[in-house]
Amino acid sequence: MNRLEAGTVVRLQAEREAPFGYFLTDGEESVLLHQNEAAEEIELGQEVTVFLYHDKQGRLAATMKIPVIQNGRYGWAEVVGAVKTLGVFVNIGITKDILVSLDDLPLLENLWPKEGDKLFLSLKSDRNGRLFGRLATEDIIRQISRKAPESMKNQNVSGRVYRLLKVGSFILTDDGFRGFIHESERAEEPRLGELVKGRVIGVKDDGSLNLSLIPRAHEKMDKDSETILSFMESRNGAMPYSDKSQPDDIELRFGMSKAAFKRALGRLMKANKVVQKDGWTYAVANEQPKKQ
Repeated sequence: MNRLEAGTVVRLQAEREAPFGYFLTDGEESVLLHQNEAAEEIELGQEVTVFLYHDKQGRLAATMKIPVIQNGRYGWAEVVGAVKTLGVFVNIGITKDILVSLDDLPLLENLWPKEGDKLFLSLKSDRNGRLFGRLATEDIIRQISRKAPESMKNQNVSGRVYRLLKVGSFILTDDGFRGFIHESERAEEPRLGELVKGRVIGVKDDGSLNLSLIPRAHEKMDKDSETILSFMESRNGAMPYSDKSQPDDIELRFGMSKAAFKRALGRLMKANKVVQKDGWTYAVANEQPKKQ
């Protein structure tokens, strides 16, 4: 009979009861099922299905909470913490958090997953039998991903980053499609496990997606318009900037080009939200408040 191994689901028999739980056996080895890990009252001699893991003391233990993620079985696990010298810890649905070693994480710590991010992984054991998270390889993602239809072009999608390369980021979308974001199609590099939202700019022959995290022109204009309105609100509805302002002044104050500023300002004027006069811009609702 195979030795009991952490990360696996097995059927064991209740051998004896203790004040703090039950000892289960396969006939050769015994493990503790703590009272807190038992989903029901157990009779001696009864067979139960349990998941094996190592408790905080490093002892092999059992739980009747069966996680989706097991040795050889993949799923999403939420990141719950990090230790610089070790890696990140994830919650797979049992009381013991699982370590994903820093050896399997990006070299740059700012690209490590943060709390709340999710990783697609299974479990593995080292030579000492200790349980670790195993990140899904590209081959695994290819096996479980769906083939995207051509009609997805220009659609919005969201998904989790599962692989980082210098040339770009790979994600698995919420709908199970595999996507790639070239470095030129993002403002900054997303973290491993981060949830990103983008749009489909191409569907490849193998059914994977080319994605962009850069907003469409009208979406960016909306964001620029919001930036302008927010600044005006902070000044009681008036600002000493207009479509005649100097490009350097606009870049310094708003972080956008003059062309983008003019487009956004034009959109606001067309919507009758602002008016310009004597080099100033005023919120229509406020008419022309005192200049500051």
